[in-house]
Amino acid sequence: MSLPRIVILGAGLGGTIAAYEIRDATKGRAEVTVVSDSEDYWFVPSNPWVAVRWRQADAIRVHLPPVMRRKGIGFTSVGCARVHPTENRLDLADGSSLTYDYLVIATGPDLAFDEVSGLGPDGHTVSVCRTDHATHAADLFDAFCQDPRPIVVGAAQGASCFGPAYEFALILDTELRRRKIRDAVPMTFVTPEPYIGHLGLDGVGDTKGLLESEMRNRHIKWVTNARITAVEAGMMHVEELDEDAKVKKAHDLPFGYSMILPAFRGIKAVHGIEGLTNPRGFILADKHQRNPNFRNVYSLGVCVAIPPIGPTPVPVGVPKTGFMIESMVTAVAHNLAAQIKGREPNEIPSWNAVCLADFGDGGVAFVAQPQLPPRNVNWSSQGKWVHMAKVGFEKYFLRKVRTGTSEPLYEKLALQMLGINKLKQTQKGEA
Repeated sequence: MSLPRIVILGAGLGGTIAAYEIRDATKGRAEVTVVSDSEDYWFVPSNPWVAVRWRQADAIRVHLPPVMRRKGIGFTSVGCARVHPTENRLDLADGSSLTYDYLVIATGPDLAFDEVSGLGPDGHTVSVCRTDHATHAADLFDAFCQDPRPIVVGAAQGASCFGPAYEFALILDTELRRRKIRDAVPMTFVTPEPYIGHLGLDGVGDTKGLLESEMRNRHIKWVTNARITAVEAGMMHVEELDEDAKVKKAHDLPFGYSMILPAFRGIKAVHGIEGLTNPRGFILADKHQRNPNFRNVYSLGVCVAIPPIGPTPVPVGVPKTGFMIESMVTAVAHNLAAQIKGREPNEIPSWNAVCLADFGDGGVAFVAQPQLPPRNVNWSSQGKWVHMAKVGFEKYFLRKVRTGTSEPLYEKLALQMLGINKLKQTQKGEA
């Protein structure tokens, strides 16, 4: 009798560690296969460093096929063209098909640059969403430093990942001061958030006060409730809305260099599948990370549909941070192991959040338990230790991916920062 096949779609932060945890949790009772569109894993949190050459791209890369072989995990990098959940089948990009008994969708997002005219690496702004984007951004930054002009950094309407935007703005400030040209570069931060430090989470601890103070100290102006209407070469057109979502002020922001994070949506392989996704293409999931309509399909990471915390004048999404994703991974692994044994899933991810926003010469850290308020832990802090913590975390997480361990590193990081004994990754719930 053949073993049940578990297919994991995606090999980013969530999909890679999910493969390891699922393999360990099922203990040889299932065949585990990863489908990716690349043979390499990239440590995306370090992309802002790549964009100013504090890291080279190869330093944050892990070649996955050898690791997967050592772990006894099947792997293909041909990519997925379409998911067929009613048939338990994937169409792969090379024209072949792959069947599954259980599917874990961990694709990450499609980057919706096209939703704002002129946005993105094919337009007039750079990106740190992917490592190849960050490498391109570094080339343009080197050229910019020969002819310094204004900089605009931030996020577009509908964005849900704000930490890297703050991080990159303040890393740029640090690097420009090191190059002794900061005085020639006015900087503006543009964000759909209703206030600085909202982060799609309605703030964590005093992120509002901490980040506003950092921006003021570094002479970075900001526009909140911002809707980018178009980007032209050297000029960004922005509408600032009031609390009633009416245009309060129009801004024409000149720039010589700009990094804007886009809104996210589901990838084309899953977009528009009734019962599987919401209108943006994000995967519907119940409290056990299982799709409510296709009971053998799970999802984790950025591709999961999570409603915003509340209405805002400009659309703002909810981020899926590393610790939150790690808790999803652990829940999915245990729930799949239970299903294979004929039991119903009963693990619920805790959705805790841990974030280190490095500024090169300092930084801001926060822990939210759970990620969505009201919270049991609502903590933030700042200092030079944040930079060192992120350097150390990059090292240990890359080691985790290279060795194929399922050690919960985000939990360890949270415990060290808070000085407490335990943060739950998952909790028991009714099936």
